Amino acid sequence: MIPRGAGLEQISSILKSEGVISDSLIFQLGARYSKRARNLKAGEFLFPATVSMDEVLKILEKGKTVSYSVTIPEGKTSFEIVDILRHDKDLSGEVLIIPKEGSLLPETYQFVRGDSRQSIVDRMQNALTENMNELWGDRQEGLPLKSIEEALILASIVEKETGIASERPLVAGVFINRLNRKMRLQSDPTVSYGITMGQAPLGRSLSRKDLKAPTPYNTYTIDRLPPGPITNVGRSALEAVTQPAKTKYLYFVADGTGGHSFAKNLKEHNKNVRMWRSIKMK
Repeated sequence: MIPRGAGLEQISSILKSEGVISDSLIFQLGARYSKRARNLKAGEFLFPATVSMDEVLKILEKGKTVSYSVTIPEGKTSFEIVDILRHDKDLSGEVLIIPKEGSLLPETYQFVRGDSRQSIVDRMQNALTENMNELWGDRQEGLPLKSIEEALILASIVEKETGIASERPLVAGVFINRLNRKMRLQSDPTVSYGITMGQAPLGRSLSRKDLKAPTPYNTYTIDRLPPGPITNVGRSALEAVTQPAKTKYLYFVADGTGGHSFAKNLKEHNKNVRMWRSIKMK
């Protein structure tokens, strides 16, 4: 690890103590003679065994530091994402303000040791903005969504409803159909979020009382989209909402395999619900 602001003598001392070079004085002379002394970069470096002093100088000149990564799964709330960052020992500093829900793009981010946690948050917010602007600009015509914010809210519901990427356009299509028909979305994840506000998993199944309890996020009791996203979404959920499947389905329920059974009317849906309940009871 070469600290920022380290001079040639300090750098050579660190390299000698770590066994990278055998003689710090010869290294200093070589760096000055070759006029590389002022080009050496700070950071964490990995050197091959039996590396020559000339190769050491080349590595430090290029500044190709050791890279780390943090993976943020899709469907995590902002509280959960900040908690993941806090537990990464290779990052530094604190995230003082929990980011707005739905403002982060989950994916794998590369960084160097010592980068700040806030810098990762900033990158996630910028990535979300770039992706959302791109997809919204190329969205399907005639969507019942008035703004990027509404698309993001619906994408967050789709994200929580299914973990199967291939299903997301169809799930999005169901919700688009319901919005077009002025039907309530009736999405269980919105009910859970209204109870926890994303600060922790609910930790239990929803009850009938929960479904009837009025909160701004309970889509069983409100006739519109919730006031904000209920999680942070990946690109595939954003794509699903801006390019939803064109379908006549209005309902879906879990099918016991990790996916869902879809229905065009309430009669079909009730049949699928009975099948799902019989599977759960086994």
